[in-house]
Amino acid sequence: MENVRLLVVDDDPPIADLVATVARYEGWEAVTANSGEEALRRAAAFHPDIVVLDLMLPDVDGFGVLDRLRATGRMVPVVFLTARDGVADRVAGLTRGGDDYLVKPFAVEELMARLRTVLRRSAGPGPGFPRSVLRVADLTMDEDTREVRRGDRLLTLTPTEYEVLRYLMRRSPTVLTKAQILDHVWEYGFGGRSNVVELVVSRLRRKLDDTGAPLIHTVRGFGYVVREASG
Repeated sequence: MENVRLLVVDDDPPIADLVATVARYEGWEAVTANSGEEALRRAAAFHPDIVVLDLMLPDVDGFGVLDRLRATGRMVPVVFLTARDGVADRVAGLTRGGDDYLVKPFAVEELMARLRTVLRRSAGPGPGFPRSVLRVADLTMDEDTREVRRGDRLLTLTPTEYEVLRYLMRRSPTVLTKAQILDHVWEYGFGGRSNVVELVVSRLRRKLDDTGAPLIHTVRGFGYVVREASG
């Protein structure tokens, strides 16, 4: 996986430099930032494909940086890297639109593996693949353009939201367990924490069901399914 542009944001320069150096060794382009404001300037100029983002920054915290990135319409994937390991912090990071969360101290190899996984989720099918449009009721997903619409309304999804929804739509009307979704989307299982699936599904429901009948259904004791409401 080459020609990837990585922005590493951490207030500890040695950590940022280490991650950037390993990424460059893999053939990626990598730049660093040590504050929130610097990260936003770098993002505007560098146009990264993915961001490693510390939460504890000296000015704008990581959540603020993510919010301002999203406010510009950029849905660049973000992996949080932080010493804050509380469940509330994980929930907040993923609820705010982060794609993954790794706690310090960390192994650089694991971080790179997670970055590659997130990038695969955010990539299109690539040339040579047949165009595919998934449909469930008035929900459509074009796997070539990666456009998702509910009726005539275009939805803006993060890469992780897109991949979870695509898996549910591809398998519809099969009910999928949280473990199946974790294994398919996160691959390494996100430490076995099934609440990450609940958070992403909750975000998807808010975006999908704003103007129509609910399409993502919970089958208590089993998991989730995308289907048109019966009756």
